[in-house]
Order: sequence, then C-alpha cells, then structure tokens
Amino acid sequence: MNNEKRTRVMRSGFAALAWLLTACIAVQTLLAGAAVFVDPAYWRSHVVFVRILEWRPVLLLILAFPGRFAAAIKWRAAALFGLVILQYMTANIPGIGLLHPVIALFMFMLAWRTAVAAMRP
Repeated sequence: MNNEKRTRVMRSGFAALAWLLTACIAVQTLLAGAAVFVDPAYWRSHVVFVRILEWRPVLLLILAFPGRFAAAIKWRAAALFGLVILQYMTANIPGIGLLHPVIALFMFMLAWRTAVAAMRP
C-alpha cells in the first residue's frame, strides 16, 4: 500500500472513530439520565459502558499521526483523552463530582468538532 493510500485509510478510520466516540458520549449521557430519571440500576450500565469508550481518544491520537492530520486535530485527540481522565477524577474524588456532567458536555462538543474537522480534505 503506497503512502497516499495508507494516509487516506488512516484518515477515514480516524473520522469513523471520532464519530463513534461522539455517539458513545451521547449514549453514556443517556445512561446517566436513565439512572437519574428512570431507575438507579442504570448506573451499572453507565459504569460498564465507559470501558467501551475510554480508549477511543488514545486510538484517535495514534491514528492522527499516520493520517497526517494538522497539529490542532492531534491536540484535540489528546484533549479528549485528558477529559476522560478528568471524568474519572470527578467521579471518584469527593467534592468535585458536580463537574462531571459539565466535562461530558465539553467532551461531546470536542468529539463532534474533531469528527467534523476529520471529514475535511
């Protein structure tokens, strides 16, 4: 596979993964809402589902380099991983949990913007 084709494949994979991350964040938010408004048993699903999405930002960062994305997109992928770490902190350190849903909003916005940017030539 030549370099140009490899770059296109990496960029396509990055974009697909960014859209999937965006969708996963929406599902994770839905599960939290279901736990609050429907049945607290949904908290278990919320906790388990995070294992599915937590490594996607690392994969984005890895794909960003062979995909030859601009530095801004690489920084966004790194920021998304940093936000995942902050989510764990706010979920487990007493007193700062109120930031957890706010960080989720920023994660969704950043994932969305990253996915849109990845679609540009």
